[in-house]
Amino acid sequence: MPPINVLLIESQPITRIGIGTVLATESDIKLIAEADTAAVGFDLFKDLRPDVTIIGLRFPDSCTIDDLDNYFVITPRPNVIVLADHSGDAEIAKALKKGAAGYICKDVSPSELVDAIRTVAAGRKYIPDDIAQILSQNLGQEELTPTEANILRMIVGGMSNKEIAFALDISENTVKTHNQNIFSKIGVSDRTSAATTAIKRGLVRVDL
Repeated sequence: MPPINVLLIESQPITRIGIGTVLATESDIKLIAEADTAAVGFDLFKDLRPDVTIIGLRFPDSCTIDDLDNYFVITPRPNVIVLADHSGDAEIAKALKKGAAGYICKDVSPSELVDAIRTVAAGRKYIPDDIAQILSQNLGQEELTPTEANILRMIVGGMSNKEIAFALDISENTVKTHNQNIFSKIGVSDRTSAATTAIKRGLVRVDL
């Protein structure tokens, strides 16, 4: 059987080296190309049509979750595995909802990495047990509205209710109402806990 052709798109050189080293030891997997930017990686994807594409979650100018739709324009089954720094369940859920075939963290073991590639290449989803458990713990929680998500980003950014009200041209009482809805949906009781939970779960992008 021909090997599983893999494209790796990841901005951190040390991560690319580590993954390349692991894959070099597998006779049934071949790393056919690498890219350190999302734009170059997508061009390679269009040209090479790999069996599996591993993509870092974030790049300086883009977020893979936002870009996933582009891959489905090229092929109905791009077999994308999202590679993230941590297992924020909100980001995982968004990636899977967008059509990602798998989700792994950068501290994944070599055996798990290889297993993920083989599983996705075979047409199945790959979600590690620990990540599946994180997702299951938050099943049924109501999603934030766009306005609530925006206000949560502002809370994480350290803005006061008064500053948020001014930025959105609404009253402070309206901001407080939104805050209470946000707290209820994510299971916290105050702004500090909301900010901490937002970062931990990946509800807010703190580096874009």
